Amino acid sequence: MGVVTHEYDTPADVPPTRLFKAMTLDFHNLFPKIVDSIHGVVFIEGSGGPGTIKKMTIIEGDKTKYVLHRVDAIDEAAYVYNFSIIGGTALADTLEKVSFESKLVEGSNGGSIRKVHVQFFTKGNATFSEEEVKANQAKVEGLVKLVEGYLLANPDY
Repeated sequence: MGVVTHEYDTPADVPPTRLFKAMTLDFHNLFPKIVDSIHGVVFIEGSGGPGTIKKMTIIEGDKTKYVLHRVDAIDEAAYVYNFSIIGGTALADTLEKVSFESKLVEGSNGGSIRKVHVQFFTKGNATFSEEEVKANQAKVEGLVKLVEGYLLANPDY
């Protein structure tokens, strides 16, 4: 097994408290409402804390896929949320799992910065290219921007 590591920051124009609530605490309710491809998120095991496993169903075109999302650590006070994609039909065949360590920090003008450390664990001798790393980053940053847009349009959320 190999490990490919990548780090990046994503700025947002909403405070860490709001972004953390939306992307972490209410992920299972909010994302199916605002992300067209996400059909649903259900708890398979646990109730949201470390060890919880969520099944996220994704519809892309005429194909239904899913990923298993495990909560590894959560610290509401420090805005830390660590999770892993541990299985499912939407996880690339070459990957054992993908682990994300994320932390929100205060940004400029009342916004926030989402700092991410991601590790792609490959199966056997499989490789994970720089293009695949960048595509994953673009997807995650797109989700952050989608949530940011929702929060800016819904200040009472």
